[in-house]
Amino acid sequence: MSEDRTTTAARWETEDMDSIRALATQLRVDSIRCSTNAGSGHPTSSLSAADLMAVLLTRHLRYDWERPALPNNDHLIFSKGHASPLLYSMYRAVGVVEEEELLNTYRQFGARLQGHPTPVLPWVDVATGSLGQGLPVAVGVSLGGRYLDKLPFHTWVLCGDSELAEGSIWEALDKAAYYKLGNLTAVVDVNRLGQDGPTELQWDMDAYARRVEAFGARPLIIDGHDLSQIDDALSRARSDDDQPTVILAKTIKGKGVPEIEDQNGWHGKALPADMAEKAIAALGGPSSVRVTTRSPESGTPAITPETHGSVALPDWKIGDKVATRAAFGAAVSALAVRPEVVVLDGEVGNSTHAGDFKEVAPERYFEMFIAEQQLVAATIGLSVRGYVAFASSFAAFLVSRPFDFIRMAGVSEVNIRLVGTHAGVEIGQDGPSQMALEDIAAMRAVHSSTVLYPADAPSTAQLVSTMADTPGISYLRATRGAYPVIYGPDEQFPLGGSKVHGAGPDDQVALIGAGVTLHECLAAAEELARSGIKARVIDLYSIKPVDVDTLRRTCLETDGRIVVAEDHYPQGGIGSAVLEALASANTPKLHMALLAVRELPGSGEPKDLLNAAGISARHIAAAARDLVMD
Repeated sequence: MSEDRTTTAARWETEDMDSIRALATQLRVDSIRCSTNAGSGHPTSSLSAADLMAVLLTRHLRYDWERPALPNNDHLIFSKGHASPLLYSMYRAVGVVEEEELLNTYRQFGARLQGHPTPVLPWVDVATGSLGQGLPVAVGVSLGGRYLDKLPFHTWVLCGDSELAEGSIWEALDKAAYYKLGNLTAVVDVNRLGQDGPTELQWDMDAYARRVEAFGARPLIIDGHDLSQIDDALSRARSDDDQPTVILAKTIKGKGVPEIEDQNGWHGKALPADMAEKAIAALGGPSSVRVTTRSPESGTPAITPETHGSVALPDWKIGDKVATRAAFGAAVSALAVRPEVVVLDGEVGNSTHAGDFKEVAPERYFEMFIAEQQLVAATIGLSVRGYVAFASSFAAFLVSRPFDFIRMAGVSEVNIRLVGTHAGVEIGQDGPSQMALEDIAAMRAVHSSTVLYPADAPSTAQLVSTMADTPGISYLRATRGAYPVIYGPDEQFPLGGSKVHGAGPDDQVALIGAGVTLHECLAAAEELARSGIKARVIDLYSIKPVDVDTLRRTCLETDGRIVVAEDHYPQGGIGSAVLEALASANTPKLHMALLAVRELPGSGEPKDLLNAAGISARHIAAAARDLVMD
């Protein structure tokens, strides 16, 4: 039941409001001090939200600061990560960041108090700063709390009004409402001014409320500088079990410094030293208010990873034709015996075979529908809660639409697993809009990423199992069509490895492929053998990290003659990985032919599209002959 206003007012009569006002003032003073000392930062965005955070920190946040990994702790995510002066000032107020560190290291080289928060600080769940991401990630955190952990913690997100222009915010509210995440509250600092002038809706609070309500969440409009209203709204937010709440707090940017209150042109600018000194004096000067937050509610996570049955991966007979996307579904379903494994889908689970997991563990399968940004964000949030989360969709959309979320996951250094299916021209008749031809390049560029491209079912199953225990962001590319099984059940596929087929001392050329082109390379090697040319084939299933030693040895043993064939654009793909590896190995001689998709493809049969792109067996064999005869 929600507290009525009479009860709330009575509580305020017994609570020392002056102490909360003093904390809010200190948060403002410290935000000014640290940003002015650094010579940069976002003090005005911090000043507007100081009252909101002072009430939250004092009366509603339940957190053990000495044990940030405690499962019962509330979560506080600054979606408006540029307000880091405020967040770090809060950390000083609870005693986990000392005044000296705040004032002397903020935004400095080598310091942990970076310009935008990152998990180098143990109280920060994810890196923020790319607007529109904190709330979507919080959906994943809250999903874990409600449906998996079954713990009473609450997730609080501080959002800026500017980021409500991002579509990802509304994807998040939609899915939060769909999953009845009453354990999630967004506090929107509606301070009217963005980086370059007024925001789209400025202080039209009713318009914001209508949008929030339309997406299924509950809007609460308040004066963001009225402590009683803030407290009442936070209390009401926590009391609703089945509906997410959005507190729309009307605030003044730069609040507390009259010269810059509600003035455009101050976003992202530290106050000059003389102005800062005057403002701090007017606010009463530096102080040392200390806050003891409430203790987390008791409870034990419903799911723990300590004990589970052994994983029995599926096996296939050599020669069976199996699509690697089907092998992914079978493998991830086998991993369901591990209670911490979770799968998220983008409404294509019947095609990616992620839906196979739903048949064996429906309580750990989350449908994000056609909302790929939210798909990846929820995966990140579940990772924050310690779950081994896999997300899958068509590769063309899994990598491209939410790429900024993937990039920021690298900044956060979280552990997520992405499986993109239906990649390359091999998908056939659906045409170029559905063909991921940039995904390998994009994923190779991400910090902490692993990029895998298996060619058959057993290698896919082994790699999916490996991904479950691989730190960072792992991406597996899967094909649409069914291809022959070429490896036995005992073959191992370590990260950074490769498989060499048909190698001999007299090899004249090496053919390198992965996924669909591995099969084309094997067929090309047979064709070359019939004409007296000896070729070895390398299955480069691990594109990042790549098998530098095998590539260098191959280059030396074939007199530098290498053909790379890939179902991808030539920029940044397998060929680039090979060239980078050989350059780092100081290989003395190299004559490489790169066969890749160089023109915009169309619709057609897969075999026709592979041939038209110049990456089929006959093109690979022709390129090899040219190298040998040169």
